[in-house]
Amino acid sequence: MPDSPTVGRRERKKAATRQALADAALELFLEHGFEQVSVRDIAEKADVSTTTLFAHFPSKEALVFDREEEVDAALTAAVRERPKGQSVVEALRTHALQSWVLIASDPRLHQLTALVDRTPALREYAERMWMRHASALSATIAEGLGREADDLACSALARFVLEVPTLAKGRTDQRMAVETVFDLLIHGWQSQHDSGDARTGSPKN
Repeated sequence: MPDSPTVGRRERKKAATRQALADAALELFLEHGFEQVSVRDIAEKADVSTTTLFAHFPSKEALVFDREEEVDAALTAAVRERPKGQSVVEALRTHALQSWVLIASDPRLHQLTALVDRTPALREYAERMWMRHASALSATIAEGLGREADDLACSALARFVLEVPTLAKGRTDQRMAVETVFDLLIHGWQSQHDSGDARTGSPKN
């Protein structure tokens, strides 16, 4: 049974409030600095109570990473809902090209990255968030391949894939950077470059 109009309005209102809080927080953080802005300041700017703020976000740090759950859901969906016959890595490549490359072109991303880089509390939150994403993606890959949840290869793949935005950051051609990293993942180093000995640099006999 489809949602009633009342339920639909309620969900839209919640989403609008959440977005207003995230926008207010980012504006204040960029203008005054993360440490100088209180939760009360953010709530007042968004015209809601602090109780309402905490109903949407568990902490001040979470306001900066307001798309955390959305990112997590999109990553796991890319693996679970991939077309029949498509490999996990190719599915994640497609996801990266369709989402991460577009996000990288958002001018606000540079401001957000700078804010996180200069704020210890946000860096720590970002690292914990990265690990949560890696854990969720690793478990989803393992499930899709019928492997144990703590499979090392699945964990390594998840972590490497999640490094792609960092590796591509600052590159003139973001799309080409993403493609290059995924080509390396799929085909391996030696098939992409040379067959020389990795330790000595001398060709194999």
